[in-house]
Amino acid sequence: MLYRLLSRMNRDRFAPEVVSLMDKGAIGEKIEILGIPVKPLGMKRGRFDMASFLYLVRHMRKAHPRVLQTWMYHANFVGSLASKLAGNISVVWGIHHSTFTQEVNKKSTIWVAKACVPLSKRIPAKIICCSEASKRIHADLGYDSKKIVVIPNGVDVSAFKPDAEARSSVRKELGIAPDAPLIGFVARFDPQKDHENFFKAAKALLEKKPGVYFALCGEGVTPQNDMLSNWLKEMGITRSVFLLGRRDDIPRLAASFDVATLTSNSGEAFPNVLVEAMACGVLCVATDIGDSAYIIGDTGFIVPPKEPEALAYSWLKVLEMPHEERRVLGEKARERVATNFDISIVAAKYEALYEEIATQRA
Repeated sequence: MLYRLLSRMNRDRFAPEVVSLMDKGAIGEKIEILGIPVKPLGMKRGRFDMASFLYLVRHMRKAHPRVLQTWMYHANFVGSLASKLAGNISVVWGIHHSTFTQEVNKKSTIWVAKACVPLSKRIPAKIICCSEASKRIHADLGYDSKKIVVIPNGVDVSAFKPDAEARSSVRKELGIAPDAPLIGFVARFDPQKDHENFFKAAKALLEKKPGVYFALCGEGVTPQNDMLSNWLKEMGITRSVFLLGRRDDIPRLAASFDVATLTSNSGEAFPNVLVEAMACGVLCVATDIGDSAYIIGDTGFIVPPKEPEALAYSWLKVLEMPHEERRVLGEKARERVATNFDISIVAAKYEALYEEIATQRA
């Protein structure tokens, strides 16, 4: 989302720069291709480094940005302290979480999120939450609700779009029939994504409708993942499921699905995978987590978390829809994304907020 925002930012009015607490990573390299400087501080995951922090303070004193946008809890915390030492630079926090449980969050993340509660009343000029669910949860936690604004995540509707060629080429790549039903799940391997629930629903659907295939991709979602492979063997659905790992062609994959799904049991605020699929004219079935119900609206189906039978039933409803009905609903889904979640619209909201804060500061 940060990359998408920067890719659409008006460079005649803004001169962005990115500082990464750790290394550049793959996204940092993509941001540099946009012509935007990326400075890595080299901190180790879960460890605060005073030398790196002091370098950040010196750099901020020298650059003295009009607005500092921090991105998620650790950056909110570290950036807030650095902004004070660097000369009271105006800070905007970015929050992309909606759950605080040790089952899905590290202890350090929970600690930092709670440590930001008293700071929220003193330091940030605004707090951007990417979803209404995130806003409610953080306000209940004690974050200054008067400062919270909701700006949803966005998607590039020119990149994510219906693509008949993608549909045929992906099926050819997977070695399945051109008209084979394909259900997709784009998510890293993580407990909150609940891949086991997805597989249970897949087994239930195959008992009612044989011949359906399932394509999953994301970090750690590979045949070498013993936990995933064991689940597939235990349920007897290995031949119907493709574990594709990390992919760089998500627009192509998303456009190839008959149904896109999200089975998360917690933690989601604004699932990007839903708006990406909807922009491709693909119907979504998702668990009722974060803002999923708001995102999908009346263009797909919402089911309770951890109920594979309900998930399988909704998949079946989509697959057995008349072709024309599914096509019309897919167009409606894409229109909903273009109206509410296009990255150009979202970037304009960020820009307006930054200009408001910079003007007030001046």
